[in-house]
Amino acid sequence: WTNIGVGEGDITPPIVGGIITNVGNFRVHTFNESGVFQIPSMSLMIGNTVEYLVLGGGGGGGAVAGGGGGAGRHLSGSGFAVTAQNYTITVGSGGAPNTNGQDSTFSSLTAIGGGAGGTVAQNGNNGASGGGGSFSGKVGGTGVFNGGNGAGASTSGCGGGGGGAGSAGTNAVSTQAGNGGNGVANSITGTSVTRAGGGGGGGNASANGGTAGSGGAGAGGKFSTISGGAGAANSGSGAGGGQNSNNPGAEVGGSGVVIIKYQFQ
Repeated sequence: WTNIGVGEGDITPPIVGGIITNVGNFRVHTFNESGVFQIPSMSLMIGNTVEYLVLGGGGGGGAVAGGGGGAGRHLSGSGFAVTAQNYTITVGSGGAPNTNGQDSTFSSLTAIGGGAGGTVAQNGNNGASGGGGSFSGKVGGTGVFNGGNGAGASTSGCGGGGGGAGSAGTNAVSTQAGNGGNGVANSITGTSVTRAGGGGGGGNASANGGTAGSGGAGAGGKFSTISGGAGAANSGSGAGGGQNSNNPGAEVGGSGVVIIKYQFQ
């Protein structure tokens, strides 16, 4: 045998980007952080469309017995046409306390972030789902897109619940802060996962915080004693309202995620 050097045959590089898993005849690329989805050739997938989930970052909770953060937009579908090129993927970060979540993007698809909970007697912010209103009768923010939900108002000294992708947050009452709205389930990875819940409103000195909406949201804290809970990473869920002076990691919304699925065999 004679070594004639490295071959130059027709070897097409694979499709890469994110964390890659197989589900039967389908391949799933999960982007937990920003990156690039690289398609070197359309011969590597059957058909020219993909299924997707694009989830914006969750809103931060409102400090000082504030409202719960709203969920990021839960944008999902199938039949999205792609071509052989590199697609820049942006995964939105969760909002810091009193700050909206950041947008997530894939090609022409944009999932905006959730609204922040109101703080120091302020209304909740608008977002994909609205942030809860803070104490002293402030209203919750509005959900901007279909599938985004409004948040709860504060009719007392507590914060209202943040809106979830599946349902609105509830109003606060004198003895209880508002509860966060629920998220929605999606099975793009082969397993049903609920994401994009709303954060619970923050309680005052004599009332407990609101419960977290399903999907990784943070529960509401209690003024001056308990910080609101953070949204889970890559859940797009809102954080709970509360006080954050001694815990800077609290009341931060959950980051978003981008998931792409296609048939490869």
